[in-house]
Amino acid sequence: MQKYICTVCDYIYDPEVGDEDSGIEPGTAFEDLPEDWACPDCGVGKEDFEPYNEE
Repeated sequence: MQKYICTVCDYIYDPEVGDEDSGIEPGTAFEDLPEDWACPDCGVGKEDFEPYNEE
């Protein structure tokens, strides 16, 4: 599953981990996150994330 990185604070959303503090279960794809989901580190919305490619 594709990871996404916050362009503001570099938080990485990993769908295999989810975001349990926000009630997001492991295995939840970024595309399936609620529209009002926000970065747990800095609070920006999904529009400030981009696909993350580990290299």
